[in-house]
Amino acid sequence: MSQEEYPIPVLRPEVMIDDFEKIDIRVGKILSAKQLPKAKKPAYALEIDFGPLGIKHSSAQITVYYTPETLVGKRILAVVNFPPRRIAGFVSEVLTLGIPDAAGAVALIHPDIDAPLGSQLF
Repeated sequence: MSQEEYPIPVLRPEVMIDDFEKIDIRVGKILSAKQLPKAKKPAYALEIDFGPLGIKHSSAQITVYYTPETLVGKRILAVVNFPPRRIAGFVSEVLTLGIPDAAGAVALIHPDIDAPLGSQLF
């Protein structure tokens, strides 16, 4: 891959480990996924089970690589301690994590094993 395809991003400011430890990233399992019709960019409304933390909702722009059917049962990683945000009339309680491809389409970050729901990233 050439550098034109993957430009070097501007690095964010350095943070201390204490800053990173404030972010609570957990394993969840997608229970349902539906189109979010009022979204400006194509997105799904996800219902995610985080085990002992309960069921949470997330809006995710992941429609290029996934259909609602392929998402159900998938384990993912999400930030669970951001405040809720209203997106296209939908309350998103967690930030589902992903990475962009060269065109900007998002692929989910997920554990390689069936990690227990609610497990914390460290």
